[in-house]
Amino acid sequence: MKISLLCISKTTEAYLQEGIRIYENRLQHYCKYQRTEIPDLKNSKNLSFEQQKQKEAELILAKISPSDFVVLLDENGKELDSVQFSKELNKWMNQSTAHVVFVIGGPYGFHASVYERANLKLSLSKLTFSHQMVRLFFTEQLYRAFSILRGEPYHHL
Repeated sequence: MKISLLCISKTTEAYLQEGIRIYENRLQHYCKYQRTEIPDLKNSKNLSFEQQKQKEAELILAKISPSDFVVLLDENGKELDSVQFSKELNKWMNQSTAHVVFVIGGPYGFHASVYERANLKLSLSKLTFSHQMVRLFFTEQLYRAFSILRGEPYHHL
């Protein structure tokens, strides 16, 4: 199974880049993993929030194939603990899901067209995090899920 993380904007903070790199390197032992960062919109100050979400949606949807299983990381999504998330991941693998695409939207959330395309919405927490921090937290949780499935000691049950 291939897993992709699709996100708006670049990760600019060095400490977050380093943490993400660590977990992405670890993930290579479990799956084909790829992160794609869509550049910030140009002249976004001249756009309303809804126009920004629309333009971001066009860029997001252009990167998703019709056969992809799309999971939005969304504050209103379903909340899972780490073990439950690992079970979802295992279910997708058992169903021979070829490509799971996790998506982190822009600062104003997702446009309706992206919600319509999504197969699932997940929330990492009821707390609010910066979009850049979510990348690190998600990558660590994905690594944790694989370590749980393999019975490795990273996650202490």
